[in-house]
Amino acid sequence: MSISLPSDFQSRMKSQLGEVEYELFEKAINQDSKTSIRINADKSSQAPEVSEQISWTENGYFLKERPSFTLDPSFHAGAYYVQEASSMFIDHILRSLQVPKELFLDLSAAPGGKSTLLSSYLGKDGFLVANEVIQSRAQILKENVIKWGLGNTLVSNNDPEHFEPLEGFFDLVLVDAPCSGEGMFRKDPQARNEWSMDHVTLCASRQKRIMDRAGSLVAASGYLIYSTCTFNEKENEEMIEFLTSEFSYKPVRIPLDPNWNIRETQVETEDGTFYGYRFYPHLVDGEGFFVTVMQRPDDAYILPPGKIKDYKHPFLKEVSPKDSNAIDKELGFPLSGQYYQLNDSYFRIESDWKAYFEKLTQHLSIRYFGVEIGKKQKNDWIPSHEWALSTLPKNGFQIVNIEKDQALEFLRKNDPVIEDMPTGWIMVTYNSLPLGWIKNLGNRINNYYPKEWRIRIQD
Repeated sequence: MSISLPSDFQSRMKSQLGEVEYELFEKAINQDSKTSIRINADKSSQAPEVSEQISWTENGYFLKERPSFTLDPSFHAGAYYVQEASSMFIDHILRSLQVPKELFLDLSAAPGGKSTLLSSYLGKDGFLVANEVIQSRAQILKENVIKWGLGNTLVSNNDPEHFEPLEGFFDLVLVDAPCSGEGMFRKDPQARNEWSMDHVTLCASRQKRIMDRAGSLVAASGYLIYSTCTFNEKENEEMIEFLTSEFSYKPVRIPLDPNWNIRETQVETEDGTFYGYRFYPHLVDGEGFFVTVMQRPDDAYILPPGKIKDYKHPFLKEVSPKDSNAIDKELGFPLSGQYYQLNDSYFRIESDWKAYFEKLTQHLSIRYFGVEIGKKQKNDWIPSHEWALSTLPKNGFQIVNIEKDQALEFLRKNDPVIEDMPTGWIMVTYNSLPLGWIKNLGNRINNYYPKEWRIRIQD
């Protein structure tokens, strides 16, 4: 049974679109959504059968039909991310502006769609802070960052206010703001019941509190990207007016292909004409979405990371550059890693970001960072699941490629039946994509897939 659209919402959208176009909008919003995914190109991945590429991103695709992602081992291996098509427009923004690959912040990051997109864009050149204020959602974000596997991300669990000491520190700040969710009315009809004009006003108030902090975090010449999944001007155009009244920013205009049917909107301010981009479901094959981009002036403040002579942290212990180099050499990694220890487990980041990382750890509540490699006992490594899912090499380990039914047993944390299996630590792969570790002790097999990640549904 369909849930009718709220009457106040209908009235406002008729005013926004006009009576004739509103009819097309309402028809579209009551149709089924298309399922879309974004490929993890760094894993040369397999994906479900696709129907067409999404126009504004090279790695985004619509699927012919929605499969059971839970029962696809490639999904658990981080081969792709299930992401709404409209929000992948962030990729077009980054590439069309050729945003320098430096230090990025995703301030409201869970569950991780835009963070993994930013991570892919940055690759080995940049570093991303993916932050989520709600602890349970920060855990989901951490899992998705680990599965994506690029090792260029720090996951934090902080309120935007905690970032105050980091004003002018980031080269790009993305805020996908918590909103009234009008753009999800098609995908999640229940969202219609939760909508009200009062809720829109409450969301706008929350957004201003977030943006009042986020606007100051961008360094000189850096970019601020603000997005919502809602249609109304109160949470979109009025937020542009708020930001430009509080902070000094320059307008940024994004090139559009007319065939995309994305609506450009303009906001006149004392600092010039600013631009927003709105996605309507009767015009694009995606859900409702709004995004705006602005740039910090060249003479704005820049906070340098500084140098910490003797790094001190309550939980993290820095590994010396010499010992870090030795670990990289031992494991066959590129000789560019900086290691830290947490509870005897080793974590690796790119050494270029050492000063930035150490400054971040002085102010943020860290949930994960880089790639956890594992623990070392004498001359042997106890490899972590995080290392298995990363794009780092796994030299010296036996690799066993298994079939789908065996992979699903492994993902249920059962012991897959594998003939002629060597002893010791074994990397389990599916279609050459790492899934995790098992250890064959001869008389038994230990499955090291994380207990909290195991799948519970049957075929």
